[in-house]
Amino acid sequence: MPATAIDPKTALVIIDLQKGILQVPTVHPIGEIVKNSVRLARAFRRAKLPVVLVNVGFSADGADAPRTRVDARRSMTMGPDFADLAPELDAQPSDVFVTKRQPNAFHGTELDLQLRRRGVTGIVITGVSTSSGVGTTARAAQDFSYNVTFAADAMTDVDPAAHELFVGKIFPRVGEVDTTDAILALLPGGAA
Repeated sequence: MPATAIDPKTALVIIDLQKGILQVPTVHPIGEIVKNSVRLARAFRRAKLPVVLVNVGFSADGADAPRTRVDARRSMTMGPDFADLAPELDAQPSDVFVTKRQPNAFHGTELDLQLRRRGVTGIVITGVSTSSGVGTTARAAQDFSYNVTFAADAMTDVDPAAHELFVGKIFPRVGEVDTTDAILALLPGGAA
């Protein structure tokens, strides 16, 4: 379902656009995903709406990492700048910063508290990866009764079939799916 409205108090939630993850090959050019997320972030900031920058990171010894038999971290190289946000996001002091330890940005973090204290009722979500960080965070947002809008051209995955399944079948059951341009047009003040 295309985006029909943006709640007056909507936050942009950008998932895992960080140096360590931007090195992983994705279905869509990561530069385009970052560019569209940046466009949305600038527009949200101009509209005085919250921008939430989410990264995933672990302590140096990894003791705070999930201990499951299936662990996506095994295929990643975690250098010292792994969790650093993409510089193009131009993080601002007014942004909300959330570090997560698992795919879902709500689990074990203050994300819901930070959104509720700001009166947020809806989120626009972007980032990597469609079938993991974006998908699990969006499902949790729905559970918390946020109106969810997906910027389909501002997210990607490592698996083309997973990306298509989530964008085409799963996300329309969770919220509205549209392009960056369409979402920008719905923001206060119109497209930026």
